[in-house]
Amino acid sequence: MIADKVRWAGVAKRRLRVPGAGRWAFAGRPVQADETVSLADDRGIVDYVPGDLTLTARAGTSLSEIVAATRTEGQWLPLDPWGGDEGTLGATISTATAGPHSHAMGLPRDIVLGLEFVNGAGDVIRAGGRVVKNVAGFDLTRLLVGSWGTLGIITQATVRLRGVPELSRTLAMAILPTRTGLNDLAVQLRALPFTPLASEVVSAQLANRLGFGAQSALLIRIGGNARSVTAQLDLLRAFGDATEVDDALWTTLRLADLGATASWRWSQLPSQFGDTWTAADTAARVLETYFAHGNPARGGVRLGAHAPEAQPAHLVRASTAFKGTVAVEHLPPEAWPLVSPATDDPLSRAIRDKFDPERILNAGILGVES
Repeated sequence: MIADKVRWAGVAKRRLRVPGAGRWAFAGRPVQADETVSLADDRGIVDYVPGDLTLTARAGTSLSEIVAATRTEGQWLPLDPWGGDEGTLGATISTATAGPHSHAMGLPRDIVLGLEFVNGAGDVIRAGGRVVKNVAGFDLTRLLVGSWGTLGIITQATVRLRGVPELSRTLAMAILPTRTGLNDLAVQLRALPFTPLASEVVSAQLANRLGFGAQSALLIRIGGNARSVTAQLDLLRAFGDATEVDDALWTTLRLADLGATASWRWSQLPSQFGDTWTAADTAARVLETYFAHGNPARGGVRLGAHAPEAQPAHLVRASTAFKGTVAVEHLPPEAWPLVSPATDDPLSRAIRDKFDPERILNAGILGVES
């Protein structure tokens, strides 16, 4: 069905917008499209093998459906993207959205084992497989992850699952978000003899919204058996006084940007996490209402703005004025023309020529069309 629509669009020279559930309507640059092909109704779990820790589902399957199916087997899909579990599997993979557990559990490109997709010519292509050990051939799977639907429409995916830890604990520690203090914190976290399931610094504004005070805090989630958790807690005491909070806090954190006007990410080396945080916070002060959180172990800081009345120029300045890596997730449509376009490098252009030579799939979403 999807393949037929793409073939028709290619013949008719009609450009297609390809959303999942449509919950992230302003993600990426505005798409130049004549038609919309939604994957929201192409859903359902195709195959689930608990013994292999693998699951195959159609692209329109919501993450909440996968959570419900795997919970009974003591397993989980640790994608946990920002925005919650009502988004689709296909959209999460296409945008390479990674949540708070990504440092410990892997990014989408590490979790996705195989894909079925339809390219710009309407051909159905299958890459990867349904088993963990599959290394044959060119890695089309990783190429499609994060391509924002510009190389092909993902219709089915096989993902790697994890076992739910026997025990898990979430701790909140108040911190002073100074540049040197956060740089030191990032080094300390990476020096631990274990990797926390999640570790996130949250701004005072966000801590207040989460309900545990109006001071910046470090959130850490640890897991394992009873002996392991006890040992990890002993090591974490060196970070300061900690309060145990409910693990549900991570879901609340992931939902914090619902309704946000804009969101973006800045990153550089983990040892410079404090520099990134300070620069991001300073740039965002032009906005009345914003929040920040970041993973010191990965070096990334993510910001969101609930500022519907903000001038487009202010939003663009707050989200892009950085010399490190900048990834703008979404902005109001009127702000995008003020953002410098991405570089149209020859390699990216050549890959696009192979998969979508007529540029009919999500045209313009990455800001490069040639």
